[in-house]
Amino acid sequence: MRARRSVRPGRPLAGLLLAAALALTGCGAGGGDSAGGGSAADSAADSAKEAASQADGREDGAYTGGASGAGGAKASAPKLTTHHIVRTASLTVQVDSVPKALEAARADAEGAGGYVGDETTTRDEDGHERTRVVLRVPVERYDGVLAGLEGAGKLLERRAKAEDVTDQVVDVESRIKSQRASVARVRALMDQATRLSDVVTLEGELSSRQTELEALLARQASLKDRTALATITLSLTETPVTESGREDDPGFLDALAGGWDAFVTVLRWLTVALGAVLPFAAVAALLVLLWLRVVRVRRAGGAAGAGGTGGTGGTGGTGAQD
Repeated sequence: MRARRSVRPGRPLAGLLLAAALALTGCGAGGGDSAGGGSAADSAADSAKEAASQADGREDGAYTGGASGAGGAKASAPKLTTHHIVRTASLTVQVDSVPKALEAARADAEGAGGYVGDETTTRDEDGHERTRVVLRVPVERYDGVLAGLEGAGKLLERRAKAEDVTDQVVDVESRIKSQRASVARVRALMDQATRLSDVVTLEGELSSRQTELEALLARQASLKDRTALATITLSLTETPVTESGREDDPGFLDALAGGWDAFVTVLRWLTVALGAVLPFAAVAALLVLLWLRVVRVRRAGGAAGAGGTGGTGGTGGTGAQD
């Protein structure tokens, strides 16, 4: 009984010691694991820092050193060419009042930022006005102005044209650039020239090149003006209308007037034809008169000769009888 009492308290103590040892071992292992986890976290943080620094480096390169690469990529990309179009249109419109329609057309052109160019006004025999005016309007407002002019009256004729002059614009710009460089080189040579003959030669060369450059600049300005402003040629004709708004129908007096005009026209042409033929007729009549006179003279001479011969024969016969 005593032996059992001495053994039983030792077993729980050994178990407690074993559990404490295991707990200490677990704590050490947990501490080691936590230490290992801390080192792994530190390495992961370092890797993240490196990745961030590399990313920053790439971004800095995109804005600094890498900008050259991006710029190279942009430079290598095809550049879109701006098209330069010259737009022109021609309209013929019948209106009730040419002055009112002309004033409205001027207002439309000036309101769109354009201006009125050439203008010609005539009046026919009946007192109806006809006006031809050239309008210059910005290309952006071209369609709107054209539609407004078409609605001013009865549209009789419309012509529109679009001409692409992009090649001409690019060619002129390139030639201007080359010519300016050429002028700069000649001026640099003039600054270095020491002999009078060289200076005179270079001055002549510089003058010719500057003249060509000015011609190119003038052509460039003309192309710019033609592409920036569209040209609309508007012809306005005035048509007589009745109070009801319809055109007058031709009546008896109109037909009579038309017939009289036709008669006068035919008579005038006959007079012209007669005047053209009269000189030839006079010459022909003179030739006929001369020919008739010559023929009569010849006939009279022949008749006289024949009468003289017959008389001589009769005398001879009488003498023989005697």
